[in-house]
Amino acid sequence: MAMTRFQKLATAALVSVLLLMFVGAIVRVTGAGMGCPDWPTCWGCLIPPTKVDDVDFSKLPIEKFQRKAERMGRDPSGITEETLRAEFNPRHVWTEFINRLFSLPVGFFSLATFIAGFWQRGKRPLVFWMAFGSLAVVLINAWMGARVVYSGLKPGVLTTHLALAMMLTGMLAYCAWRGTDTPWRVRMESSALRRLRVAVMLLLVVIVAEGIIGAQVRELTDELSKFHKNAPRSTWITELEDSWYYLFHRSFSWVVFGATVWAWMLTRRYREGGAGWVEKSVLGIVIAQMLLGVVMARIHIYSWVQVLHVGLAAVLLSLVWLWWFGVSRESRDSR
Repeated sequence: MAMTRFQKLATAALVSVLLLMFVGAIVRVTGAGMGCPDWPTCWGCLIPPTKVDDVDFSKLPIEKFQRKAERMGRDPSGITEETLRAEFNPRHVWTEFINRLFSLPVGFFSLATFIAGFWQRGKRPLVFWMAFGSLAVVLINAWMGARVVYSGLKPGVLTTHLALAMMLTGMLAYCAWRGTDTPWRVRMESSALRRLRVAVMLLLVVIVAEGIIGAQVRELTDELSKFHKNAPRSTWITELEDSWYYLFHRSFSWVVFGATVWAWMLTRRYREGGAGWVEKSVLGIVIAQMLLGVVMARIHIYSWVQVLHVGLAAVLLSLVWLWWFGVSRESRDSR
């Protein structure tokens, strides 16, 4: 089935968000979140420098950094020209800068989706409001990005940043799904479909819960990384097992797996033609996530495994949103 122009824009916006979340995961695991001490510029430049000698510290609003940091509960005395100079890391600078570049397509396609949504208002008003909400969340999250910088990666701010991104994937997935007269739907006998709705809703809830707890684990990992700044990762990562966040996140993955298998089996048994690409992709990603979890729990928390784990979680959430829309009840405007 050919996609409408609106669906293509919404899909492009969704894909750009998923790519940004992958890149954001790279920023987190490399510790490059403070690669640029200012926002929206980076070290006072539109194109960041490659070495500290190229930084004109006289142009950096250090007092402004201190005031913002103080408002966010951070010690302002820790931000001086000397500390900034010592913290300059070209690899971190460019990792964070590339992360910011990946945010540009998100803004562009979200704005384009919102503008195109005006032509959806008559037949599909909810699509228009989802497109509007998506643009609003993008702008809020851009503002949150500045708070992340000035708060010094303060716990809670990062989790809120991620929660908004999770909300954004749902809004854009809805726009990409519903921006046509004939959206994709799961067809099966009504009683079986009702059970499948329950199963997919449960799966959506547990994935969101697992994602939020996972954000807490990542914040804890960041704090441990800061505390053991010069120590090898392998010497302190076992401290995670003393945290209930980590233990809950690891154990709760079995609930996600169980909910996925239940929904997949219902689809395979009652849907004509069996499970489709959405259902198979969800099951495949959940299994892959379980295997990555085993690697991190039993072997080592490799940086590349963390990036893949976070990125696949974002893709998984988007697919489950789509699955939920596909099993939802048909409204009058969809017939």
